[in-house]
Amino acid sequence: MSGFDVLTRGDALEAALQARDYLVSCGVPGALAAKDPRLWGRRTVDHSRLGWLDLPFASHGLLSQIDGLVAEARYSGLDHIVLIGIGAESLAAQAIVEAYSPAMAGQAVPGALGGAAGTGGAGERTGELTVLDGADAAALDFALERLDRTLVVLSSKVGVSLEGDAYRRIFSAAFRERGLSEREIAARFLVITDHGSPLHDFARQCGYRVGLTDPYLPGHFGALSAYGLVPAVLAGADVNRILDEAASLYPSLAKEDENPGLLLGAVLGGCAQQGPDGRARDKVVLREPGGPGALSAWISQLLAVGTGKHGRGVLAFEPPGSPGEMPDVHGVAINPRASSAGDADTALWAPLGAQFLLWEYATAVAGWLLGINPFEPGGPVVQDAEDEAATMLRAAGTGPLLSGEPAFVDGDIEIHADLSHARGGLDGVLDSLLAHVPPTGYLSIVTYLSGDFSGRYLAPALARRTGRPVTYGPGPGYLHATGPLHKEGPGNGAFLIVTGDPAADHQVPGRPYTLGKLQLARALAEVRALRNRGLPVVRLHLRDPISGAGRLTEAARSAPGAAAGAQ
Repeated sequence: MSGFDVLTRGDALEAALQARDYLVSCGVPGALAAKDPRLWGRRTVDHSRLGWLDLPFASHGLLSQIDGLVAEARYSGLDHIVLIGIGAESLAAQAIVEAYSPAMAGQAVPGALGGAAGTGGAGERTGELTVLDGADAAALDFALERLDRTLVVLSSKVGVSLEGDAYRRIFSAAFRERGLSEREIAARFLVITDHGSPLHDFARQCGYRVGLTDPYLPGHFGALSAYGLVPAVLAGADVNRILDEAASLYPSLAKEDENPGLLLGAVLGGCAQQGPDGRARDKVVLREPGGPGALSAWISQLLAVGTGKHGRGVLAFEPPGSPGEMPDVHGVAINPRASSAGDADTALWAPLGAQFLLWEYATAVAGWLLGINPFEPGGPVVQDAEDEAATMLRAAGTGPLLSGEPAFVDGDIEIHADLSHARGGLDGVLDSLLAHVPPTGYLSIVTYLSGDFSGRYLAPALARRTGRPVTYGPGPGYLHATGPLHKEGPGNGAFLIVTGDPAADHQVPGRPYTLGKLQLARALAEVRALRNRGLPVVRLHLRDPISGAGRLTEAARSAPGAAAGAQ
């Protein structure tokens, strides 16, 4: 695919045309093309915060700088790339490898993807990418089985996360057990971070290779920076092609007409503003031809961080969480086939590299329409939750975490809830949680479990029961990536947090906790953070994750008890 286009219709078209005319009258396309920070007020946005617009061209220089590293990795047989990163730092790389390796999508091992097609000759190994974001021990086990060919990429704009520290320690110990020297171990790590960040100093002390990025570049606008590109090219993806695709879109972004980024931004921002009926269409269901993938997840976090501020924000979710037609939701189809393009209010066609730049531009435009600075990372909501988890782990030491007594125990499922009018038992608490979803709100399911159980299995049934959108994702990555929207946005979400006792666990070398204990601490910290903002939260702890997941799925499908949407 080489072309790009955005088509919209119905109420979304009317809102988009009005918004686009306003954007043009205010000179937004020209100001963005000139990277004029005054669009968001004097002194609010530094000129360098708009550097993402230059990445389709500037990042070619980055690729030439790492040619030697790529050649060395290939020569050494290091074709399995383990990417340690939570949220935006990993989603773009995942999307790149997914797009050029469709045969590997849907593998049984979460986070493991094949290298790009067409990068090697017949029978030549092209590489694998395994993403470790704290969500699943199975991906770690998969990676540890491939130590002899593994290069570890630690990616973060700031310091080392709790998960990053744990995984780094586990891999260092595993390499050491294989007989590698400390110098050889250091050569198996590559750190991607901002110049002058705490991680930069730490990596130098450890003797790791370091790839530095612009500290002023917003992390959620960094898909075409080293964060997205370096892990993908090491895994064998044709990243020059990605940049060329983005560059082909760039000239149209300075135009007032035939500017797909401006139109998409007008759709998102125009619909998210309050309409004549007093309702905002501030929720977007994203549809990809092959089903939800890393691109949809990347778009969701971009919109969440870019617009989720000051009581506003655009919530993106996927088809399994859609109960059908809703007045505050519009559908966006990404590269739809001709037969399915008519199912969405808006359809857009673009190759992956152009998709990255298109959505970044549209998010900037939507933020401007909503009166939001999209380049700020938001408040300290993400870091606060991680700090709280670290405090819990320190307080627990070698003992158990203080997780609180459950309100009920239903078989092997502990129910932790403080909802008003909640009835005992799993069915009653689910009914009560659904009743707490506002008429213009949504339900979010976050799973902190090892294994392949996902909120996706619960979303369709719960969406039908409540009549509202249902988002889902694995913790801690999902709330890490989308937390600003949930915690600083409209404040109309309800949350189902699912934790469980791990069937198998990994001790973190040099720390008094396991990965399972770390995962639970993350969940408990997020529960506390959400409740502190007055949001309804139920945490279900599965003492037996396998049987508990089955029981929870059946309970989600059971007939509704409480009236959905109750105040």
